[in-house]
Parts: sequence; structure tokens; C-alpha cells
Amino acid sequence: MQMARIAIIGLSVMLSAAEYTGAAGYEKATFAGGCFWCMEHPFDELPGVVSVTAGYTGGHKKNPSYEEVSAGGTGHAESVRIVYDPAKVSYEKLLSVFWHNIDPTTKDRQFCDSGSQYRSSIFYHGEHQRRLALESKAELIKSKTFREPVVTEIVQAGEFYPAEEYHQHYYRKNPIRYKFYRSRCGRDSRLRELWGDAAGH
Repeated sequence: MQMARIAIIGLSVMLSAAEYTGAAGYEKATFAGGCFWCMEHPFDELPGVVSVTAGYTGGHKKNPSYEEVSAGGTGHAESVRIVYDPAKVSYEKLLSVFWHNIDPTTKDRQFCDSGSQYRSSIFYHGEHQRRLALESKAELIKSKTFREPVVTEIVQAGEFYPAEEYHQHYYRKNPIRYKFYRSRCGRDSRLRELWGDAAGH
């Protein structure tokens, strides 16, 4: 029994997002909200989420490195790709978590990080996700929660390139540095200002 569990865990680690979505009815979602370290954390804690991968998408450069993306010019945004079980967590819930962990009023910037590589984006997979994303954005605008316009883009998902291993689940590997970065960047204080008690973390 123990050997079987180890084998299953090993297989799960090896599976890519594409392979995951081909099994057990899992689906994938892709979001960009600035620093991907900070976007992994809230989705990792969400019941029904199978995996979260930090990476790059939305640009033109094949197999970009972190240095290339962070320097700008590749067109990519730091992003997270989520594999989830729709029987346990809805795409609407993922959208809610996304919104409450970003500043949707800033273009080509999130908190202390500036440039199109830190833009906020919803990369939809299929018409169903596109419709739900557009509806959620329309509801946010209608709520008049913010004085500034909501500028988060909604675009079709393209090729996703996983980031280097040291970026994956950085908040677990380097919790002190991660917390220092969030604090220095003003992410948590701005999220509280925008969303109050509903702010992400």
C-alpha cells in the first residue's frame, strides 16, 4: 500500500498541466497578477486545486528565461497555470480569488513591479471561461468598487512556459524572503485598501 502511494505521488509530480487535464476531468485556468510567487500562494490553498505552476505566457518568445521576461521585451507576463477539479471548485471561485489578489486598476503594473510583464490578465481556455471572465469583470465595474477604471485584460490563453524550478512555490521554499518581498512591495497594504476584509493574502 505504501509503495502504491509513493508511485502515485511520483506520477503526480511528473504530470504536466496538459496531462493532468486529460485525466479525471480536470481543467486548467491561467492568470497573471504581477509577481507569480504571490499568485501561487492563494490558489495553492484552495480546495479542489490540483496543482499551481508559475510561468510565462502571453508573449512571442519561445522558452523564455526569467531574466528575459523580467527585462521586458518578450511580451510575456509572469503567470500561474492552475489545474483544478471542477467538481470541487468552480471557475467562478477561481476568478474571485484572482480578483481579490490583484489591483485591477493599474495598467502594466502590479504594486511595486512595473512593466507589461507584470500586467494583470485572465487567459481564458474556451468560450465558457471567456464568458464567465467577461461577466465577472462587468460585475466588478458595475459595483463601482473603485474610482479608477478596471483595466485587467481578458485574452485567449496561448503557450505557457513553466518558470525555472527555483521559482516554483517560492513562498514555501523561502518564507522569510517571500514575506519580506510582499511587505516591501506594498502588496498586502494595497490589497487591503482595495478590497478591505475580502483582500487576498
